[in-house]
Amino acid sequence: MADVQPPSDRELDVLKALWDLGAGTVREVHDRLAPGLGLAFNTVQTVLRNMEDKGLVGHRAAGRTFTYYPRHTREQVTGRFLSKVFDGALDQFVLSTLRAADASPDELADLERLIAEARANKQTPKGGRS
Repeated sequence: MADVQPPSDRELDVLKALWDLGAGTVREVHDRLAPGLGLAFNTVQTVLRNMEDKGLVGHRAAGRTFTYYPRHTREQVTGRFLSKVFDGALDQFVLSTLRAADASPDELADLERLIAEARANKQTPKGGRS
C-alpha cells in the first residue's frame, strides 16, 4: 500500500461502504451512501473510477456490470495511518483518540475488554488455543 495515494474524505466514505459490503456494484454502494450523504449515482460511479485509478479499489466485470472491491483492508489502512501519523506509536494513537472522542463509560469498558482479549491472544502460544 506504500505507493497508493491516501483516500480523500469522499473516497473514505466509499471505502467504508465497500468494507461493509465486501464488494458491491455502483448501485449497491450508492444505495448504502445516498441516505446519509445524498450523493448522485453518477458521482458514486465517478468516485469509484477515480479510486480504481489510484489503486484503492479493483473491479470484476459481469457483462456491463462492474462489482468493485477494496484493494486494502480496514486494518491495512489503519496500520498505514498509525505509521504515518503516529510513527507506529499505538499508545499515542489511542491516547489521541480518547482525547478527541467523548467515550462513554460503557465504551471504555468495551475497550478494556478488547485490550484484555488482545493481550490474551498475544500470550497464547502459536499452534495452540486455550
